[in-house]
Amino acid sequence: MASLEFSHIYNHVVNHLLKGLSPSLTYHGIHHTLDVLEQVERLAAEEGVDKKEDLLLLKIAALYHDSGFLTAYKGHEEVGCELAKKELPGFGVNEKNIEKICGMIMATKIPQSPHNEFEKIICDADLDYLGRNDFFTIAHSLFQELKALGMVKDENEWNHIQVNFIGKHKYFTPSSIRDREKSKQKHLKEVERLIEPE
Repeated sequence: MASLEFSHIYNHVVNHLLKGLSPSLTYHGIHHTLDVLEQVERLAAEEGVDKKEDLLLLKIAALYHDSGFLTAYKGHEEVGCELAKKELPGFGVNEKNIEKICGMIMATKIPQSPHNEFEKIICDADLDYLGRNDFFTIAHSLFQELKALGMVKDENEWNHIQVNFIGKHKYFTPSSIRDREKSKQKHLKEVERLIEPE
């Protein structure tokens, strides 16, 4: 698999997402996919992933990990995996590598369940924002999305959901544990303070 193929896959998926994703996806928009792609590359470098083919598979998985949102909200990981199986052979990706890519996509399903190093990297890339300085901005975009879909009624309910989610979440790679965990715990405390008493 040559690196040239990645630019073809990138252009194809990005164009598809730009045209097809609903504007109500204020969190799961193209910006999220590109952020996960960026974090996958950073984490792969920090975790010592040095084989070009491994990095390529990680990057393809990042592009497809939320592509299922084109047609489904619930179960979007399965849909994204089916899309990858349908489209990637046309780009010269073999069945064995497509299985690895699908494993990475499925690992991001909440609660995350990575089984190998690459799945751990994409899981941490997907929820990297929990321990970042732009946490509150990104969390608000997810609140807006869930509210538009009728999945959450107000900010107080949302803050309860966040406390529960962040409290259970864990990073898997040494890099994310080192660079993100401390800030994530700080954000958890800040969100706890926002909860209004019943």
